[in-house]
Amino acid sequence: MPPSHALTAILPCNDLDASETFYRRLGFSRPEDGTDDTYRILSDGKGGQLHLTRAVEGWLIPGRNPFGLYLYTEDVDALAAAFAGEVIGNKGAEHKAWGMYEFALSDPDETLVRVGWPSHLRS
Repeated sequence: MPPSHALTAILPCNDLDASETFYRRLGFSRPEDGTDDTYRILSDGKGGQLHLTRAVEGWLIPGRNPFGLYLYTEDVDALAAAFAGEVIGNKGAEHKAWGMYEFALSDPDETLVRVGWPSHLRS
């Protein structure tokens, strides 16, 4: 049953296979019946969805990608370990002044991907 209210990002990508591989590492997958090579719907099985589409020529300029995503997950430390060496700033997860325990990555098209969970909810 779909949620009664949701907001899902539609993310332009230069290479759908590379992007899908990256987001699989964050826990997202495509249904087995998903065969479209121009538009892919990924889900994490916990209510999170991400739609990947081919970028229009000129949308994704190296070093100037304006897109960003925030993945809320309790698995911050496990994902930071899985992406060790790829974390922006090479610091791993840390508590931020705005109340989140998080780290940041770049996807294959340099989309900023922050992964975090509210500091006050961490056990």
